[in-house]
Amino acid sequence: MSKEMVTALDALEQEKGIKKEIVIDALEAALVSAYKRNYGQAQNVEVDFDEKKGDIHVYAVKKVVDQVEDDQLEVSLDEALTINKAYELDDEIKFEVTPKNFGRISAQTAKQVIMQRVREAERGVVYEKYSQYEDEIVTGEVSRRDNRYVYVDLGGVEAVMAKQDQIPGEQYEPHDHIKVYVTKVDDSGKGPQVYVSRSASGLLKRLFEQEVPEIYDGTVEIVSIAREAGDRAKVAVKSANPDIDPVGTSVGPRGQRVQTIVNELHGENMDIVEWVEDPAAYIANALNPAEVEDVLFDEEDERSCMVVVPDYQLSLAIGKRGQNARLAAKLTGYKIDIKSETDASEFFEEDENVDEAETEE
Repeated sequence: MSKEMVTALDALEQEKGIKKEIVIDALEAALVSAYKRNYGQAQNVEVDFDEKKGDIHVYAVKKVVDQVEDDQLEVSLDEALTINKAYELDDEIKFEVTPKNFGRISAQTAKQVIMQRVREAERGVVYEKYSQYEDEIVTGEVSRRDNRYVYVDLGGVEAVMAKQDQIPGEQYEPHDHIKVYVTKVDDSGKGPQVYVSRSASGLLKRLFEQEVPEIYDGTVEIVSIAREAGDRAKVAVKSANPDIDPVGTSVGPRGQRVQTIVNELHGENMDIVEWVEDPAAYIANALNPAEVEDVLFDEEDERSCMVVVPDYQLSLAIGKRGQNARLAAKLTGYKIDIKSETDASEFFEEDENVDEAETEE
């Protein structure tokens, strides 16, 4: 071993952020095993690596005892006192036992250990770096794709985006630069794995924070998001400041703020609605753009309600393939049954007839 090793360790720390102490500790532990394996020794040994010179020394560590029973592990008090009169019982003394040809073995061991620890430390650095990005947006470059994933190079790590995390209809080609939302960083045995998404509601929230300063600083708060990625989303917002219009602020002048987000998501439609404390008013807002005549709550299930809309608004309230009603239900957390005024009248007439019949009986 030589100063070349010290130089290599310094370079690893500077270029890859791998602390020199981590590699040295691993190297010393591996050299202890190598010494015992190659020289058939079972005694308690330590290996010391000189960080300045790159020299390696092997020491047998022996305990000071009254009577020696195992000379590989123990040394008598009398012998210890000939070395240094300050030694006492139970002290430990190091005797250098570095073999003459240990340099070759240590070089081979060092190479193996350093490569292994470099891989482990690099994985640790990557995990530590990207675990901080959980629930955040990062920009990456599409590197490749297969039947399971789109692989996104984040610069130092390749993230994976599963099919359910991709926006339907979007095409991801190599070298495309895309914004993705980090959903999870998993520190598995094979190394850290970063999972990203374009379909998660968290992506939409972070995009609004990027485009709307009032959302970023908390003046306007996103209360809830319901999203069918690539098609349509509903976002409920509120503000504690009565002078702030949370919907208008989020949409921006001439719709510029929300349009930037729509463009990033390749045309995904956005409904920005105001969250209010009154559940009926909130549910009516959530069914935007449909007009709502009344919201009636189920007495037996407080999270269920019937929404009455004008006859000509029924299809708009329900939406294409039920999407508007479905998103409103997800946004508010209520089970919503939408009826036209005509259907609602018939429904209540039937209820009245049933009640009358039960009374007569």
